[in-house]
Amino acid sequence: MSGLLDTPVFAGAGLGLVLGVGLCLVLWRLAARRVRLIDRVSPYLRDRPTTSRLLIEQQAVTPFPTLERMLRPVMGDAARMLERIGSPAASIRRRLTRAGSGLSIEQFRAEQVVWATLGLAAGLVLAVVIGTTRGVALVPLLGVVALSALGGALARDQLLSRQVNAREQRMIAEFPTVAELLALAVGAGESPVAALDRVARTTRGELAAEIRATLADVRSGVPLTQALERMAGRTDLASVSRFTEGVATAVERGTPLADVLRAQAQDAREVGHRALMEAGGRKEVYMMIPVVFLLLPVTVLFAVFPGLSVLRIGL
Repeated sequence: MSGLLDTPVFAGAGLGLVLGVGLCLVLWRLAARRVRLIDRVSPYLRDRPTTSRLLIEQQAVTPFPTLERMLRPVMGDAARMLERIGSPAASIRRRLTRAGSGLSIEQFRAEQVVWATLGLAAGLVLAVVIGTTRGVALVPLLGVVALSALGGALARDQLLSRQVNAREQRMIAEFPTVAELLALAVGAGESPVAALDRVARTTRGELAAEIRATLADVRSGVPLTQALERMAGRTDLASVSRFTEGVATAVERGTPLADVLRAQAQDAREVGHRALMEAGGRKEVYMMIPVVFLLLPVTVLFAVFPGLSVLRIGL
């Protein structure tokens, strides 16, 4: 009897899976057939390359280059779909820059597609398990599969945001020390560029990497003030922005740079101290949750239960 009941469930799950895959293929084919005006006009307006696109070597980002080249068109279509429903390209580019990542937007979209595929596979397994054990209808199972795929793509996006926050927190922690070292080097008679070079060579960390990138811009011919502005543009930290503005102003006007750097280091330490106190206050509030909801009810129970037992015995 149980085998007869399980057979329609398996058949329904398989039919739902085939129907979902077929609908996805139909929608993908209809979207692929749509030709935009820019696609019609662009071949006549741009310079056509002399080498075929099939012969151009593209850098592989996975350990399986042959499989990557085979799946690259499908990955491109999926990446364009994520562009429509997910974060815009400008936001992704900005966060990749702030995270110090060497990934391009196309590579990040490819990773999002991989995460969405893993989420889709997990959703399919979960839907089959729920369908066979609970006998749930087909439409909710399809919703579980779609939400799992969407959750995989959004999880990669959230991971990038966490990487940005973690990197900026490390830069905030490193800033007072770097500013003090720069102040000591400038106070010893070195020029701003030489002081930046000394700090970049003697320190390690995210802020030191940004200083090395700034020095690379200076060596390529970019003025120091403009290179510092680019450094501030690669981060969204107020302390780094004030640091670059102070150094640029001191270089342009000839004001004492060592005093400016020491003042900024002191301000950064005060900001860090305030942030630490605020974090401690939040942790103190969080610590009240187990005390109020776990320890206090147990304490009240142990205090009241003996009295109730005595009253019950007396009655």
